[in-house]
Amino acid sequence: MISDLNSICSVNSRRMKRSAIRECLKLTQRPDIISFAGGLPAPATFPYEDLAEIACEVIRTDGPAALQYSTTEGDTGLREELIKRYKSQNIDVSMDNIIITTASQQSLDLLGRIFIDPGDKVICGLPSYLGGIAAFKTYGAELVGIKFDDKGMRSDILEKTLEEMKEKGEKPKFIYIIPDFQNPAGVTMPEERRKEIVTIAQKYDVLIVEDSPYRELRFEGKTPKTIFEIDGTGQVIMLGTFSKIFVPGFRVGWIVAHPDIIDKFVVAKQSSDLCTSSFVQKITALYMKKGLFEKNLTKIADLYKRKKDVMMDAFEKYMPEGVTWTNPEGGLFLFLYLPEHMDSEKLFMKAVENKVAFVVGTVFHCDGSGKNTMRLNFSYVSEEELIEGVKRLSNVIRAEM
Repeated sequence: MISDLNSICSVNSRRMKRSAIRECLKLTQRPDIISFAGGLPAPATFPYEDLAEIACEVIRTDGPAALQYSTTEGDTGLREELIKRYKSQNIDVSMDNIIITTASQQSLDLLGRIFIDPGDKVICGLPSYLGGIAAFKTYGAELVGIKFDDKGMRSDILEKTLEEMKEKGEKPKFIYIIPDFQNPAGVTMPEERRKEIVTIAQKYDVLIVEDSPYRELRFEGKTPKTIFEIDGTGQVIMLGTFSKIFVPGFRVGWIVAHPDIIDKFVVAKQSSDLCTSSFVQKITALYMKKGLFEKNLTKIADLYKRKKDVMMDAFEKYMPEGVTWTNPEGGLFLFLYLPEHMDSEKLFMKAVENKVAFVVGTVFHCDGSGKNTMRLNFSYVSEEELIEGVKRLSNVIRAEM
């Protein structure tokens, strides 16, 4: 083995950090631990039988193409199905606006590859998705966090921040937003706030990246327009994925953007993985074409609503006074707020000792704040485990108080 491996590693590789969530999951694999830590869909939502039949059909009817390389832009049939779905939602896109990616994590990595040079500013929420934070930091981004309220990223602080940056001769590469059932907080940005942010971004000539992995998993309330639709000028890049709304194992996502921007992604993806799996793209396309996707999506939303409601009821019953939480209208996550003086990092190992796990909130805050917060997932464990897990977590919090 070489004497000093680190000495020949790139600057980018030295910026890479292990995923706090992936590392956390290693500690929580014991069957006796109830884990709220992962972002795992419920296996009961996976359409095993349908996919077995469709996979065979794809091989029988389109085997040579399914087992061959695909174009970098993605399978035509899958992109056509996505265009149909968007048009049914009054979002006008064409083949030139879409590229298929290897899930949305590749989309985030390609964003960094295309737009970020070391020292560039990127604006994100406080809190924001850990995978996005990690991808941008790998390319040397300096993240500027914008505080949240119950409507998501605060537009007043965003405008003040952009004005201050302008006065210094600085300009961020983009504003990163997860507007629907935000990971980790579970907050949905109302349409009025989205309009405010679009107006601000246009005023300061800054791209918006709208990360939308959970939008389809709404089980309460009214669906706001996408930021992409509100903008209508090509200043928004919208990311989607099938990981939470279909099956994560396929690793299929997509990007919707202005054709000039899509062209940049095509070139970047060609040097990354050439193309996303032809086979899984064709299976996904046929699954959608047969109308099975919409049917299963309803099943997923119904199941997650029940689970979320169970967790809400358990919080009301068992959580000590002084603890609060968000109540998401969809998605898979919520945020728990401890009293200001408490630190969820100090609670984590005590929680694991008491056979329950969560993700500490600081990893979602680019400035290291959020010490009194934690992210909980309600989609994966059973309803019985949700209740028991909340009991265990409440006991740990109460003891620390």
